Amino acid sequence: MSGGRALRIVVLCPHFAPDTAPTGVVMTRIVGELAARGHELHVVTALPWYRTHAVEDGWDGRPWRTERTAWGSVTRVHPMGGRSKSNLLRRALGFLAFSALVGVLALRAGGRPRRVDAVLSMSPPLTLGLTGWAAARLRGGRSTFNVQDVFPDAAVETGAISNRAVIAAARALERATYRRSDDVVLLSDDLRDNVAAKVPGRTSHLRVVPNFVDTAAIAPMDPDTPYRRGLAAGGAPVVMYAGNVGYSQSLGLVLAAAAALPSACFVVNGDGSARAALEREAAHLPNVRFVGYQPVERLAEVLASADVHVVPLRAGLGRVSVPSKTYSILAAGRPLVAAVDPGTEIPRMVEASGSGICVPPDDEASFIEAVARLLADPEGRARMGRSARQWVEAHASPAGVAERYEAILRGDG
Repeated sequence: MSGGRALRIVVLCPHFAPDTAPTGVVMTRIVGELAARGHELHVVTALPWYRTHAVEDGWDGRPWRTERTAWGSVTRVHPMGGRSKSNLLRRALGFLAFSALVGVLALRAGGRPRRVDAVLSMSPPLTLGLTGWAAARLRGGRSTFNVQDVFPDAAVETGAISNRAVIAAARALERATYRRSDDVVLLSDDLRDNVAAKVPGRTSHLRVVPNFVDTAAIAPMDPDTPYRRGLAAGGAPVVMYAGNVGYSQSLGLVLAAAAALPSACFVVNGDGSARAALEREAAHLPNVRFVGYQPVERLAEVLASADVHVVPLRAGLGRVSVPSKTYSILAAGRPLVAAVDPGTEIPRMVEASGSGICVPPDDEASFIEAVARLLADPEGRARMGRSARQWVEAHASPAGVAERYEAILRGDG
């Protein structure tokens, strides 16, 4: 531990190990690193539910439960998410109910009425921001709001939310949370600029702390993995999208590339609200494989199984989202094609690391040409993979990120 006495921290997040959501992986490691630095942490989160959008077997039966750990405690509550992601009203009510229950339990996390030094809350869902602020005020600590995706911007850009009243209410909640939080942590300068424009006159509390990757758990491997053999791809090169299959990702680009490059095997590894429609659209493409989420301990194997990875993000979303999967791809030592708004964080990262090719979002011709170019250049892919690994080892270590969070939670900025 550095910087003084141990802190008492309450963490509010929608996912935590053993849940497999990318944001859960991020927060689990941040908590682990802070615990290793000597701090006491009490996590309030949801019961595991990410993979099937329902509470997993073995975890149901009670609306919440608390387990003690060596560094504090974890309280898990029912996510109240509903079975369908398409019912936006149901999802909004679920987020509100979840955040309210989390807020109540945050007041007793670690034993009450003991004071805490800080409350760290994560968005999405946006509703956890004010929950964290209220808990911090009632328990005498600082409120730090970690923003993984700027909401509602991403939902508006994808058309998931179009009701003007709903958008206005979400934007009002967003501004109120940004203004009241002692610190707002954002993943990139793009996200910081986005938020700064919404709270003019109070931007000194906006902090940029990128996500990280566990380079010990995710390391380069031989591509001839059991996972790859299970794809029945034969000797074909493998192009992979691994992550959430939603409407923010331009996965139509993957199908267009599969149609144009029939000698390659294209893999969509993940689940989400857009998967069923995407599978129907790909029914005529024999070189496309769909695979569900794998256990987190297989992540390195899954990523190693691809010759080329793709990160397609719809136009306009590069300034409100930084897909954390990109760090994992770099750690695995694989090249990528990123179809993301130019001048935003992911293209800057790819350029700085020399790890792949960037093309404009939603541009089929450029995307297909970039994938074909990498498939035709094994030596170039190997060189990019080595550069990717070297860059991520130097720039995205968990320990460095935890040190930055520690300073923010102390109030040292």
